[in-house]
Amino acid sequence: MTLNTQQNNLNDAELLLAQQQQAFLAAPPPTLKERQAKLLTLRNAVLTHRSAFEAAISRDFGNRSAYETALLEMTVVIQAIDYLRKNLRRFMRAQPRHVSLLYQPAKAYVQYQPLGVVGIMAPWNYPLALTLIPLATALAAGNRAMLKPSELTPGTSELLQQMLADTFATNEVAVVLGNADVGAAFSQLAFDHLFFTGSTEVGRKVMAAASANLVPVTLELGGKSPVVVQQGQVNRRTIDSIVFGKLANAGQTCVAPDYALVHQDDLDSFIEQYSAAVGRNYPQGPASSDYTSIVSERNYQRLVTLLNDAKSFGAKVIEVGNSPEQATNRPRTLAPTLVIDATDNSAIMTEEIFGPVLPIRTYQTMDEVINYINARPRPLALYYFGNHNATRNALLSSTTSGNVGINNTLLHVAQDDLPFGGVGASGIGAYHGIEGFRAMSHAKGVFSLGRWNLSRLIKAPYSKLADLALAFMLGRKTK
Repeated sequence: MTLNTQQNNLNDAELLLAQQQQAFLAAPPPTLKERQAKLLTLRNAVLTHRSAFEAAISRDFGNRSAYETALLEMTVVIQAIDYLRKNLRRFMRAQPRHVSLLYQPAKAYVQYQPLGVVGIMAPWNYPLALTLIPLATALAAGNRAMLKPSELTPGTSELLQQMLADTFATNEVAVVLGNADVGAAFSQLAFDHLFFTGSTEVGRKVMAAASANLVPVTLELGGKSPVVVQQGQVNRRTIDSIVFGKLANAGQTCVAPDYALVHQDDLDSFIEQYSAAVGRNYPQGPASSDYTSIVSERNYQRLVTLLNDAKSFGAKVIEVGNSPEQATNRPRTLAPTLVIDATDNSAIMTEEIFGPVLPIRTYQTMDEVINYINARPRPLALYYFGNHNATRNALLSSTTSGNVGINNTLLHVAQDDLPFGGVGASGIGAYHGIEGFRAMSHAKGVFSLGRWNLSRLIKAPYSKLADLALAFMLGRKTK
């Protein structure tokens, strides 16, 4: 349903929510087969529109290769749907729980049931994957869903709306289009659950808006995800992985390495090898058809401002790879860049970068690394490159992050059986895996009591039998 004015957007969103809530209450919870069929329908629709999505996303960004969209968006969506369909029977199964002797004979179990209508607010950086994976999860859990895609990728958002309108009834899945004001109004609706992916700043506003209706939220945010390189581990395998994680989608990825912690003895080697790896990955430099543009002029200027601010604090800014000057030949294209000796109070070391810029901070000891990470908000991801188990274990046990990648970047997100989510400023809750199904379900505890059991002895008027039962319940004092 396309909304011609912002007020119409809000009116239509409220009407769609009412229709979906009524439809949810009028119908029984969807069966396993019905949910699997919906997931299969969504899968087929995505594949049918593959070429259209690749073209729309490239237009929205200014340039993004079809290969990158297929790899980073299309593939993960299809894998997530396949994973949910395969494991849905197990996810839906009632989970038995223990019953103590006092209440026997009895049975306790958890039944997972649909919540109702799930609101999904998606960002612009991966407009296909970060819209459709939450949608698939909501459908797997038996819910209906309303989606608010980003206004920064208008072509993709319109295509999503068209595809889903052709695939599902609007009282089951609906898309609301509009600007940031419509998004703010969307976050105020009385959903049964609200799922938001975006910046920490906006996430705070979404959570505040949802609280008015006591709507539970899942917030997938971001932050500054560090990559830690063990001393002596600056090699081609390490650098290739960091370059992939940093420059995929031109760094416009919530789990991209935000800054590198490199041993002081390895700094020169890191810079040299990083530049060489960028050259191998993008032989034509920033003019390469495989190199993604920055999504908007505002975001591009924000990155330029970050670099200028770093320079003003004395940092060394190095454009790397082949012919970085060619970045000026394409609108909103920023060359791969390293920033050396940025001060901790510079904006580039306090704000999430979300671009092809990698600051490098040197260290002498792993304790210094741990203290540096722990002095900052908990990141969405942490990456470690090295082969020393004790060092790795110390780092993982002494720091807290949403997820961890060991000797790789980004790939943890593609592991469908792992939960994905942040902690603290990087997010609340998780999805993917069984955790995603449960996040969009109500875990209803059920206790079924047998006809005869010991607990029936405890009732008024109390007697010695009650004394015996209480003595059994309380047990002896333990040391």
